[in-house]
Amino acid sequence: MPAFSFEALDNEGHVRRGTVEADTARAARSLLRAQALVPLEVATLASSHAGAPTLSERLLTRPVFNATALAVWTRQLAGLVGSGLQLERALTALADEADNERQRHLLATLRAEVNAGSPFAQALAQFPREFSPIYCAVIGAGEASGGLAQVLNRLADDLEERQQLRAKLIGAALYPAIVTLVAIAIVLFLVGYVVPQVASVFAGSKHALPLLTVVMLAISDFVRHDGWIVLIALVLIVIGARLALKNDGFRENFDGWWLRLPILGRLSRSYNAARFAGTLGMLAGAGVPILKALQAAAETLSNRALRADAFNALVLVREGAPLASALARSKRFPSLLAMFARLGEQTGQLPTMLERAARQMGNEVQRRALQLATLLEPLLIVGMGLIVMLIVLAVLQPIIELNQFVK
Repeated sequence: MPAFSFEALDNEGHVRRGTVEADTARAARSLLRAQALVPLEVATLASSHAGAPTLSERLLTRPVFNATALAVWTRQLAGLVGSGLQLERALTALADEADNERQRHLLATLRAEVNAGSPFAQALAQFPREFSPIYCAVIGAGEASGGLAQVLNRLADDLEERQQLRAKLIGAALYPAIVTLVAIAIVLFLVGYVVPQVASVFAGSKHALPLLTVVMLAISDFVRHDGWIVLIALVLIVIGARLALKNDGFRENFDGWWLRLPILGRLSRSYNAARFAGTLGMLAGAGVPILKALQAAAETLSNRALRADAFNALVLVREGAPLASALARSKRFPSLLAMFARLGEQTGQLPTMLERAARQMGNEVQRRALQLATLLEPLLIVGMGLIVMLIVLAVLQPIIELNQFVK
């Protein structure tokens, strides 16, 4: 039974909005009149939300659930279903407690699809912008195995862990980024405004300026008159890089080169491997066949070189090779991942071992990111201090030499 959003007037003339389930829009209006409401507008919800989002929707509207809200909603749904509440009633309760109208409409549509007999995973798959294919696959496995509540809890744990890792990485990079931007702004202000103002004092002097001052004045003149050329060049470089990265071959080669970097490459390798292992362990633990789980986990990798290695491992597993041996063939994946996969295959606890490997690699990423941020902070401050010191010396040297000349 489809769901409809409505706008109606009550007996006191107040506008009421909400959702109602009915076979047709006409039946929805009849239900509203039976509740002493005068329908003003009735629209189906499925047509406005389901399906792939258009370009205008991607640009002008945000998803109903962000990463944090999706984790919270999944946890709430797991708690309601785990307490013995039917899925339809759980969706109804969450729709009544939704924070905004878009959430209420989305949950009402899901509830209508479930009431009509559609599997919950199939109902979620109608909203690819809100629920990823992996999310739907895990839900489908939970429905098939009869352990939907346990699967939802596992899924909520995975979403929360990923969000925590992402938040810590962003937090570690935030302070160095702010210091860098402030340093660039201060240096541009000094070079573009302060240095020319001070240098104008010595314009009428026939005394030769120090070399440092001459160099600083040349840099200042370039920034004030030709700085736009550098800005345009940077914009063109960024646009060209984005266009080049859309080429699959170039992107894979670039990602492979990125993994070979001393510090950032190791962070990227551990981060992607942790995400891959966590997704694979969650899917395998939910009962998804290993080949399907491996393919879905490979598609979550943002690094194209690692993704290619994961698909190569998928081919080997399909041909009968153990998962650990297939992963060990790749030199890009951390050896820790293959080791835990081998232990999981030997003990029959592959999902548990993969999730343990994901946690260990995630902790390593956090530790290294915090170490890198801690090291960058004083280096940036020292670098900014050296640049400012050079600018100050370029301004003070002519003054000192002029005083000595007068004496």
